Amino acid sequence: MFPNLEAEMARSKITQAKLAEILGITPTTLSFKLNGKGTLSLKECVAIKKSVFPDKTLDYLFQTESEEGRCE
Repeated sequence: MFPNLEAEMARSKITQAKLAEILGITPTTLSFKLNGKGTLSLKECVAIKKSVFPDKTLDYLFQTESEEGRCE
């Protein structure tokens, strides 16, 4: 659902379990949210950015596949 986030996690060797720990949620809950079966809150997105990827923008990290190449 968030290909840029997944790519950055792979580059940094950050697991979903580690992200879940940072957010204070279970790995299963995070997996549901990352796969579109739940919703990441803005607070969670900001926590991921600040804690793990401070050099990346929220727009970049949480761009969805459907937004690629789309202009508005």
